[in-house]
Amino acid sequence: MKLTIIGTGYVGLVTGACFAEVGHRVICVDNDAAKVRQLRAGVIPIYEPGLEELVKRNVALGRLSFTENTPEGVQQSDVVFIAVPTPPQPDGSVDLSFIERVARDIAGAMTEYKIVVDKSTVPVKTGEKVAETIKRYCKAKVDCDVVSNPEFLREGFAVGDLMNPDRVVVGVRSQRPVAALKQIYAPFRAPIVVTDIASAELIKHASNSFLALKISYINAISVLCEASGANVQEVAAGMGMDERIGRRFLDAGIGFGGSCFPKDLSAFIKIAEQIGYDFRLLKEVQRINADQMDRFVKKIIETLWVLRDKKIAVLGLAFKQNTDDVRMSPAIALCQRLQKEGAALRVHDPKAMEKARPLLPDATCVEDMNAVAEGCDALVIATEWDEFKNLDLERVRKSLSHPILFDGRNLFDRAQMEERGWIYKSIGR
Repeated sequence: MKLTIIGTGYVGLVTGACFAEVGHRVICVDNDAAKVRQLRAGVIPIYEPGLEELVKRNVALGRLSFTENTPEGVQQSDVVFIAVPTPPQPDGSVDLSFIERVARDIAGAMTEYKIVVDKSTVPVKTGEKVAETIKRYCKAKVDCDVVSNPEFLREGFAVGDLMNPDRVVVGVRSQRPVAALKQIYAPFRAPIVVTDIASAELIKHASNSFLALKISYINAISVLCEASGANVQEVAAGMGMDERIGRRFLDAGIGFGGSCFPKDLSAFIKIAEQIGYDFRLLKEVQRINADQMDRFVKKIIETLWVLRDKKIAVLGLAFKQNTDDVRMSPAIALCQRLQKEGAALRVHDPKAMEKARPLLPDATCVEDMNAVAEGCDALVIATEWDEFKNLDLERVRKSLSHPILFDGRNLFDRAQMEERGWIYKSIGR
């Protein structure tokens, strides 16, 4: 099919590349001219495993192209996907100005019937507003169907998630666009859930908020484990064997972050408030998440006592493994807390150092993870990169003034580390 994706961020670019990979002809639109030039030249502005190969292959095959011209994208496609940012506002609500602007642009370019699909994460009732906006600004007065098709992509695993989805959610006002959406997603061989637009929009926020709740739950359990001498990893393993619960998202750590969970959680609380419901459960999820970082910083201070003029090595800057995204990263927040206490930092991340530099201008970036601890008083693991499990612990130990490791992601075995002479602090163990 002929598809257009407006927006080439994590969602838009991955979606466009994967749609092209299964045979659709895709035009990706972005109003950033420099970004479009980069993409045309084969330079991918984000790190996502497998994405660069997909983009280059499908550009070469003529199935994927890039443009700044929204009218060109709208007029040359049957289905137009909106995948632009929906950033948070200070009160926790969502800034929908990008969505509104794109809806107006689509309306101005339409000369015949189109299906407009909202893939951005938006509050319930946004689909109605998009439909009203297109109807109001469409000079040609042609018909249009607005569809909600939320994404469920995990950064670092987005290509695999889109190529092998658990389900595809399609929210519609009528059955008219359903056949086209089923045709688009047919190659992915996933269950398609067809519902009304409001339900589709709520499914996205409800899903992300539930996963955030699950993370905060195991982090709360980790506090009990530390206080009682239990092991949170063993507790999580035992819980996860129950098929009603499952093991995923039961890893205790320094808290969740990134561009989705914190934003979607705040937005869902605000959405509920606007509808007339005080979602106190989700407010507690936020509080537990903030407390988890406080406890970890307190653990560092209690061990090192005064942080002023201490040198601390930090492994991990991205908000999670397999991405270079540092937006709302707990690792960055942790670094900033340590700097505020007066510590000097040496930092390393496999992919995120360039994007982290503006946020940590006073930190020393080190290319070799095994050299990051040289001359430092302690080492902190802040992101769960698999590479860090292969750390040369003997070399790192010799580099440190004292063998102190704060493992914020529970990558190592506590007993083994203590047997080797480490002062080892982890989460919930």
